[in-house]
Amino acid sequence: MSTPLPAIGFNPRPRIEMLRFNAQSSCLVVDDALLDPDALRRYATARRGDFVQAPFNAYPGIELPMPLEFSARLQDFFDRHIRGSLGGRRTVKMNSRLAMVTTPSDALEPRQRICHRDSAWIDPAQAIAASVLYLFEDECLGGTSFYRPRLPEDAINRLVHDSSVMDRASFDARHPSIAQGYMGESNDYFERIGRVPARWNRMIFYDGRLFHSGEVGNARALTGDPRAGRLTLNGFFTCSRPAG
Repeated sequence: MSTPLPAIGFNPRPRIEMLRFNAQSSCLVVDDALLDPDALRRYATARRGDFVQAPFNAYPGIELPMPLEFSARLQDFFDRHIRGSLGGRRTVKMNSRLAMVTTPSDALEPRQRICHRDSAWIDPAQAIAASVLYLFEDECLGGTSFYRPRLPEDAINRLVHDSSVMDRASFDARHPSIAQGYMGESNDYFERIGRVPARWNRMIFYDGRLFHSGEVGNARALTGDPRAGRLTLNGFFTCSRPAG
């Protein structure tokens, strides 16, 4: 018998801060996002055995899809407070999941060692937004960093393609400057333009076409225990754009 999801509510009067990284890129930060964040962590703990690796994406850990009724609450919060600031007109699709980073630094695949976007399968005519809610107290587990490309688009596209199709040895031979481990600082391909530190019950929203990466500051502390590990709630929102 599965563990029922408690009635977890979002802050009805959120305090929203906009962090602007440059003229084109920004991030919305909501502190005290949930009324009872520990209820969501207790739910994750009760469902610990249901977290699984997700082979369809590059997430370096385990995930648990959230029930539709919770995703509906998250979408309502997004629609009321966030969507317009990120260029969306109407939310046409969304999903959410709990996630825990568990992959050791020396076991990362090439595509997990570089920043990424959440828009690979999204129509360019649509807006894509993403969110991360931090559900851990140990801020050393890391927040989220944001980047801009340093090289022309074709060079960045080649790097992303190579990271998806090459084995580790071949990728390292072609791209020796990409370090083994979680990305944090700038490298030859990307400049870090901003970062948001993790904080308990802090939620961030950003344009999914903006390159980003979880910082994972202390990879030695990674664990699959929701009470101690890097537990987050991740949301993804596909939206139509305003006419005109």
